[in-house]
Parts: sequence; structure tokens; C-alpha cells
Amino acid sequence: MSILQNKIDFTVLVKVINANPNGDPLNGNRPRTTYSGQGEISDVCIKRKIRNRLQDMGENIFVQSAERSDDGYTSLSERASQNITHYQSDDDYAEQACEKWIDVRTFGQVFAFKTKDKKEGVSVGVRGPVSIHQALSCSPVDINSMQITKSVNGEPSEKRSSDTMGTKHLVEFGLYRIKGSVNVQLAEKTGFSEEDAEKLKETLCTLFVNDASAARPDGSMEVVSVYWWKHNNKIGQYSAAKVHDSLKISLKEGVVIPSSVEDYEIRLEELPALEAEVISGM
Repeated sequence: MSILQNKIDFTVLVKVINANPNGDPLNGNRPRTTYSGQGEISDVCIKRKIRNRLQDMGENIFVQSAERSDDGYTSLSERASQNITHYQSDDDYAEQACEKWIDVRTFGQVFAFKTKDKKEGVSVGVRGPVSIHQALSCSPVDINSMQITKSVNGEPSEKRSSDTMGTKHLVEFGLYRIKGSVNVQLAEKTGFSEEDAEKLKETLCTLFVNDASAARPDGSMEVVSVYWWKHNNKIGQYSAAKVHDSLKISLKEGVVIPSSVEDYEIRLEELPALEAEVISGM
């Protein structure tokens, strides 16, 4: 595999219709919002979806969801200890981990586990080259809450118990923007390659494939488009902030509350000598 030689910036536009893109467990699982009312999706949530897509593509993943484990291991320490059994140093441990798992060489990982043969255990940190911002909606979102009921008690009871009642929260419509970058210097350390970058691009285009749930029915979340900037050098021709800001998104004249992507004017400003690859999502 060829090591990445060019800095990359990317932006993903995501459309949400009657779905909960990322519930807040400390707020009744309501969709995350900022104080200004903008919808929010955490970077951890986005990375989880990327890992799931990479796993669907047959890649080895270190941080697997419990319900998607494909190697039988039920904890990170077990997966690490069974795959990395001999190492000479912390650097050797990190190198083996990066070679084994694509998500480690992509996002990095902290390995802090006890081991049977070493009293001090394992304490190794890997900095990954791919950084992702939390996603924010381009306008404040409206959240619709509805009461739902179960038709049966969870536990035996003569009367209808309280656990038959619940609440479901949905974002009526939102256009979310995900920003990210790939650092070449860190890619050289972890072994993140040109091929890995192409796989990352593919996962971003298909982010919500096999991601349906009761909170996110199939088709309720869709990648509208992916903007992929590949610089001609390692440090980048422009700062990531300037690249991301070149994508201008604003409400069309006369629109107060957007209800579709068509209510927005999406314009890409030209940056001399840096062209964006625009890819339609799924």
C-alpha cells in the first residue's frame, strides 16, 4: 500500500427527514441540539458509522459494536491481547495495531489494558490522521415528540404498568454538515494509505447503508453529497478552515423554515489550484 502523500479535506452534507440522527442519553434521547437550536451529531457517532461501513466492506475493525462483533471477542482488551501477543516496545505494539486494524490507523486509539504476563499492563497511544468535527445543521431544527405505548407489560402485572409508555423524538427536517481532514504527517506514522483514503471516501458516500433503526427508518437519513479536496502537497495549499468555508450554504430568499434541500442555496467558491471532487451520496 502506498502511504498518503497529499493532505485531504472533506465535507459531507446529510439530509434528515423525520429521524433522530443522534440522541442525547442525558436528555431523554432527544436529538442533540446546540443552545442556538441547531441540530448536532457527535463526532463519536459519525466515527461509529464509518467503522460499521468499513466492517461491512470486510475490513478488520478494533472498536466493534457488541452486536456487530465478527470475531467473538466481547471486550477491547480481549481483542487486543489475542491479536498482539509479542511486541518489543510500545512503538512495536502501535505498529502492529495499525497494521491489523484500519480504524486504529485511521482514527487512532488508546490501548490501556492490564496483561497477564506484564504487571504494568499495556499503555500505548496512537494518534490517527483522520479528524472529524461534530456535525451541525445549517439551520435550527424543529423536534417533534410523540407518546408511544407498548401493547404488553414488561413484567407480570394485573394492571397496565408504567413501562408501556414512552416518548419518541424526531427531527422534522435538517441539513447537516460534517467536516473532516486527513493529516499526512500522522498518516505516515500509522500507515494510513492512499487505498485507505479511498475506502474512507466510499464510506462517507454510503454512510447510512445498513444503518436503519426505529429512530432512523430506512431512507430517513441520506448523504446528499461529499466534497473531497485533495491538496498537491503534504501540509495543504490552504488551511482546513478556509477549505471548509469555501462551501457556502444559505437559505434561499423568502425561505424562513426550510423543509427540503431545495430550500438552500449551495455554492462552492473556487480556490485557485485546488479543485473539489463532488460526489453524490446514497
